[in-house]
Amino acid sequence: MAKPKDIELPTGDIIPILYEDRSVIAIDKPRGWMLVPFSWQKTNRNLQAALMSSIAAGDYWARSRNLKFLRFVHRLDAETTGILLCAKSLGGVDSIGNLFESRKMEKVYLAVVHGSPKQTEWTCRLKIGPEPESHGRMMVDERDGKEAETTFRVLQAGTKNSLIEAHPFTGRTHQIRVHLAAGGFPIVGDELYATAHPNDDRQLGLRAVYLGYTDPFTRKEIHIRAPREKFCRDYGFELPKRVVKPQPVPALPTRPAGQKL
Repeated sequence: MAKPKDIELPTGDIIPILYEDRSVIAIDKPRGWMLVPFSWQKTNRNLQAALMSSIAAGDYWARSRNLKFLRFVHRLDAETTGILLCAKSLGGVDSIGNLFESRKMEKVYLAVVHGSPKQTEWTCRLKIGPEPESHGRMMVDERDGKEAETTFRVLQAGTKNSLIEAHPFTGRTHQIRVHLAAGGFPIVGDELYATAHPNDDRQLGLRAVYLGYTDPFTRKEIHIRAPREKFCRDYGFELPKRVVKPQPVPALPTRPAGQKL
């Protein structure tokens, strides 16, 4: 039985499969899907629930693979697109998930930001924690926040917006968004952190474009890439060169400890 290269959900949504092996399926997550537990019913855009319902219904994409289980092993914000890695078993959830927890998963994102940074490369190590007075929003919190580290590289700079490559070494909630906003370059379309641009009605300019890791079962080097052409074109940029592994660069001066964004 031929295996489709896309996941077709009962909703009519078609999700491209970017990579697959015996342990995982990597999909190109569309915008607007939430990554929450299967039982969370406060939205009809629960991707985990949609996938499991499709599997239970015996939809062709799942039946052709004899697939009984699929669960995401890391998170992307609802409005972030790009590579989402899903495990085919509970054992895979634990083993692949440990790569993210132990920082053995290389992650690369493209971000479109307001403004034009003077530096071409920099690293942000501001600690991040939840903002007590605003549910779902994070803030720089050098006293009580968790350690966070992101390296940035400017790919193309414009007069109003710039295209940036982001390499997060930790996985804090909204990490890339908070770190860019703290440096004065919030992501285009970010309703939480681009507060100085209230009339910007564009979609969130953030896309996961690369994952690299050593398979814990086969020890094979895995490299997963998502298409970048349309994302760049939609925001008026040319396709950048292939992403490269970042080199350590010094941290830049940042805002005072604990200051809100």
